[in-house]
Parts: sequence; C-alpha cells; structure tokens
Amino acid sequence: MSEKNRGVITGIGALSPIGNDAHTSWNNALKGVNGIDEITRINTDPYNVKLAGELKDFNIEDYLDRKEARRMDRFTQYAVVAARQALEDAQYEINDDNAARIGVWIGSGIGGMETFEYAHNQLLEKGPRRVSPFFVPMLIPDMATGQVSIDTGAKGPNGSTVTACATGTNSIGEAFKIIQRGDADAMITGGTEAPITDMAIAGFSASRALSTNNDRETACRPFQEGRDGFVMGEGAGILFIESLESAQARGANIYAEIVGYGTTGDAYHITAPAPQGEGGSRAMQAALDDAGIEAKDVQYLNAHGTSTPVGDLFEVQAIKNTFGDAVNNLKVSSTKSMTGHLLGATGGIEAIFSALSIRDSKVAPTIHAMTPDPECDLDFVPNEAQDLEITHAMSNSLGFGGHNAVLVFKKFEA
Repeated sequence: MSEKNRGVITGIGALSPIGNDAHTSWNNALKGVNGIDEITRINTDPYNVKLAGELKDFNIEDYLDRKEARRMDRFTQYAVVAARQALEDAQYEINDDNAARIGVWIGSGIGGMETFEYAHNQLLEKGPRRVSPFFVPMLIPDMATGQVSIDTGAKGPNGSTVTACATGTNSIGEAFKIIQRGDADAMITGGTEAPITDMAIAGFSASRALSTNNDRETACRPFQEGRDGFVMGEGAGILFIESLESAQARGANIYAEIVGYGTTGDAYHITAPAPQGEGGSRAMQAALDDAGIEAKDVQYLNAHGTSTPVGDLFEVQAIKNTFGDAVNNLKVSSTKSMTGHLLGATGGIEAIFSALSIRDSKVAPTIHAMTPDPECDLDFVPNEAQDLEITHAMSNSLGFGGHNAVLVFKKFEA
C-alpha cells in the first residue's frame, strides 16, 4: 500500500456562544467566559428549560445578502459564514485550476428544525399551497455542505455525516481520511447546528436530556455533583485541512496535524451510553492506533463532557479504561461548560480548541467546577486555564444512537 498523505489544519472558522470567530472564541475559552444565558430566540414560558448558549450580536445580513440568507436555514447560514472565515484564515483561493481537488464535508445533527416548524405551521394554517418550494432544500442536513460548496466553488469530494452529537468529529475524521487517501488536496470540514427552536427544546426536554437548572452559573457543570443535563448551544466550527504537500507548497501556516481518527458504535441504546463507556473507550483506542501512538503520549483530552449524570461518569470510566496509569498525567477539560452543547457543531468547535491548545501550549478550563463529583476524579483543569506543553491532544464526541468519534491532533513537525 502506498504511503498515506499527512493532513494538517491551515484554516479555522467558528461561530459560538463565546465568539463570532475562531480566535475570539478561543481567547474567551482561555478566559473562562460563560456563553450560557437566558434564551431570547423563543418564548420559554411553556418550558422548564430557560437557558442556552446563543450566538451574541450576530446578524446574518452582515455576511450574506438578505434574499440569499432567507433561502437558507440558520444552520446553513452558520456553516457558510464559518467556512468563509476558515478559507480566509488559510489564505487559500479556490479557482478553476484547483476546484476539483477541494472538497466539503460538513455535518449537522438535526438540520433545519426551524424551517420545519415554520413550514408545518404554514401547512396547518394556510394549506399545502403555502409551503415554500425552498422547504426541502432548506431542511435537509446536507445542505450546509451543498451551500458551502456553491459559495466557495469547491468541486471535490462532497458529503455530509449525521451522527447526532458526534457529527462534527466524524465529519472531520472522514475528511481527514479523504486527504490521507489522496482523493482531495484540501477539505472544508466540521459541523454546524441551530437547535434553539421550540421543537428541539421540547423534544430534548421530553427525553430528559436538558438541564432544568435555570442558574446560568451552575446549569452546565460537567463532572460536578448536582449536574442534571446538558445546556443547548448553537453555532458552527469549520476547519480547512489540506495535505502536508499542498500546505508546504504554498507556505501555509499550520496550526496542528491530524494524525488519528477512531469511530465505533455502542449497539446498546438509542440515547444512553454503553456501560462504563465501552464504545467510547474503543473509539479512543482506535484513534490512538490510527495515530500510531500510546495513551501515555497524549497530554490533553477535550472531553465530550456534556454535564449529564450518566454520560459524564461513563466517559470518565472510558478514559480510565483507555489510559490506564497514564491518566494520572492527563489534563482533561470540557469546554461545553462555557459554550453549552452545540450538538452536531460541537466536534468542530472542540477540534479547533484542541488544535489551538497545541499551538499555544495552553489548556482551556472546565468552568463551574465548584462541587467535584468524587466518582469523576480526573484533572479537569478547574475554572482557570493552565499552561501545558502538548505534543498530542485528543477530542471525544459521543452521540445519541451510540455513535462514538475521536480525533487525535499532533504538534506539527516537518
């Protein structure tokens, strides 16, 4: 078998509850900024849930023509904006000569939920003739990839992964493998989500997944006693990744190298993780094996850490099972304590944070860490960022349906 191409990150773009670009989001993560606040998007009076991680001071018309924006669901708008940021950050120009070698692979966990709600109301109130011809193209989760491809002119491998909360991580992993195989020179990849809608809040509340704690300082507290569910977030995390050969040929700035990807299924339950996080542990080991390293080579792990009672505990058990004694030298943090859970976008945001941790030799904290759970006894970098020389960082994403996805990043060395 021919030698695999190396894949490196050369551009990043993000919209998150703690910043409207990747670098602002990262700087605020290092400061421990809390992006969770009262929901303004919908009327929360009928719901027990009052908090979410919404974007702040974001107006799509600052980025897209109004007519163009109205033909996209919010999750697609976020992807287009973040993808433009990533391309600009990479200083990469897509043209007729290279377009066929540049692909797009962006996922969304639930797609155009807001579009679905609006169209359904139109159907009930005004009849089928009033349902927009744009309804289906705005609804489907692959349209983020489709619209980014149209917006940028990228004509290479083109697809979308939907694995609930693992979506962003799986998408980046699949794009990485496309680069490794040599099927593309570069990929625009990550995740996007706009789930702060009536149906999504109602549905996740009905499954008892969301926190009903309405104190913004304690609602999202991963790995702490008293945690009672996750807090919804929205946004997009998009990476521009390319083959090392492509990046070096144009003298690109390299944030980090992607070296490992593991993905597994629990085959256990539609929403609950397998006991002791067995599937997550196998995904971590698969990513380590893919990277050709051992657990002791990893200094930092960006945990899934959603602040659910069972999910956090089983992830800790999975980390211990995978890392063994090496867990004693591992820093672990959940940046969801600041952003909330961005569902399909979360893996994209956390891949960016992992890469920037390596670049800056800093680990973002787990905030709201005031009541440690004795069963969750790892070093969670409580409340304040820490300096750490990082050679390898790992990022975990675990999704409804038993999907587990893990990426390993490495400090770039030519």
